[in-house]
Amino acid sequence: MIDALPPLREVVTRHGLDAKKTLGQNFLFDLNLTGRIARAAGPFDDTVVVEIGPGPGGLTRALLAQGAKVIAIERDARCLPALEEIAQHYPGRLTVVEGDALAIDVADLARAHGADGKARICANLPYNVATALLTRWIEAEPWPSVFDRYVLMFQKEVALRIVATPKNRADYGRLAVLCGWRTKARLLFDVSPAAFTPPPKVTSSVVELVPNPAPLPCDAPALTRVTQAAFGQRRKMLRQSLKSLGVDAATLLARAGLEETRRAEEIDVAGFVALANAFSAR
Repeated sequence: MIDALPPLREVVTRHGLDAKKTLGQNFLFDLNLTGRIARAAGPFDDTVVVEIGPGPGGLTRALLAQGAKVIAIERDARCLPALEEIAQHYPGRLTVVEGDALAIDVADLARAHGADGKARICANLPYNVATALLTRWIEAEPWPSVFDRYVLMFQKEVALRIVATPKNRADYGRLAVLCGWRTKARLLFDVSPAAFTPPPKVTSSVVELVPNPAPLPCDAPALTRVTQAAFGQRRKMLRQSLKSLGVDAATLLARAGLEETRRAEEIDVAGFVALANAFSAR
């Protein structure tokens, strides 16, 4: 028990909150686990924490219990009464926003609630929008944003793609390049399917991403374009895969200082930044 609120299973039963697959929901009832995730995101010192998809509020309660001020974004209106009960238990500490996180500027939201250069995102992300959300946050301008850390749960296969390097060729791709460009990402720990209700068919992992305040200069849309082209045909040499950009691939690669015969999985973040800069300057 982390607070005097009812057990989560009782809350879920009372409010009829069955997890919806269409919303990518998997509820966390294990207080030891939610506490571990919250500790990984701390210490807080009244830090503003944005949580996406809190559901009945298991992680929310752990974050509040450890001193965070939480802004919880929830699109499932069925969960709002349960979250309101938590808000009443922690007066002035929990703000619940009903809406789709993909349509919300979370940095603006954090600033509007008092974040002054120190905010975090901590969430058990809905599986069906997790990658889209992360990509949106990492590509955001201006950079660095108001967030000093992201502690997020993904399916393990996605987590491995986030932290991959060219040494992990099977997992290394556009997501790894994007995250490696603007953050330092590391996998913290795995989470068994048994920790969730309903249990997913896959293992999950918690990942920490710490923003790099001064990443290599690069235009984010250009980096997205060149990585999409390169990894879209990852088995082919770059001189072939980059033709989809509609430019002379050989000239582009020469300007970036990259060999035409190399493949996308062999190029590190700095190489892709050079390629994006050459593409922007064409």
